Amino acid sequence: MTKIFEGKVVLITGGSRGLGAATAEAFARQGADVAITYAASAEKAEAVVEVLKAKGVRAIAIKSDQADLSSARPLIDKVIAEFGKLDILVNNAGIATQGQLVDDPNLDEEKYNRQWQVNVLGSIANTRAAASRLTDGGRIIFIGSLLGSYVPFKGVADYAGTKAALIGYAKGIARDLGPRNITVNVLQPGAMPTDMNKDVAGELPPLDAFLDLHPIRRFATLEEVAEAVCFLAGPHAGYITGETINMAGGLGI
Repeated sequence: MTKIFEGKVVLITGGSRGLGAATAEAFARQGADVAITYAASAEKAEAVVEVLKAKGVRAIAIKSDQADLSSARPLIDKVIAEFGKLDILVNNAGIATQGQLVDDPNLDEEKYNRQWQVNVLGSIANTRAAASRLTDGGRIIFIGSLLGSYVPFKGVADYAGTKAALIGYAKGIARDLGPRNITVNVLQPGAMPTDMNKDVAGELPPLDAFLDLHPIRRFATLEEVAEAVCFLAGPHAGYITGETINMAGGLGI
């Protein structure tokens, strides 16, 4: 495989499991040095780091709770102290709180508010901290969700809202950072086989009925989505910016 990211440094938030870990591996296979963040499981994060190092790249895991907005600048400082620069930021970390309707008198407002804090404000804080220090020609990629653009079932208003917010923010900073040839895009996967999706599986429609909504009747693989992230970060996507790209098997068309 061509090492198209050799000499590049990528930071992937929420990289200890699921899509974050798969994306870290995809970048490492293509030569990038990789920093990942984790909020709780140091053991899982270090296991990912060992897999990355085995591919011949440098890799580190940094504990950083995205709900704490003050953690953003120290995070970027640590990445640059370790690797000397930052070329690519993948805002992947997020949480899914779903299942309650907005008019539910027992709505767990604290839990739902934390989702906005992590998914939106945390991603924004990391992006602000990185923006002035990202190399010219760099890349920022937000991992959104198809629910940010298309909502086919109930109980996801707040989650969908957090992902929709990323779209407008990405368009704005694409305009701000364009003069430095930094591209900013949102990738919106549909359902994937991740721990987070398993946690909310009981809140989705029955599996067969849900899959019937998809022209391509299956879930995305983590590897497919990770490779799409790499494409947006790579040399052939330098004229794609401010875009929202759906990757959900045609759901919503």
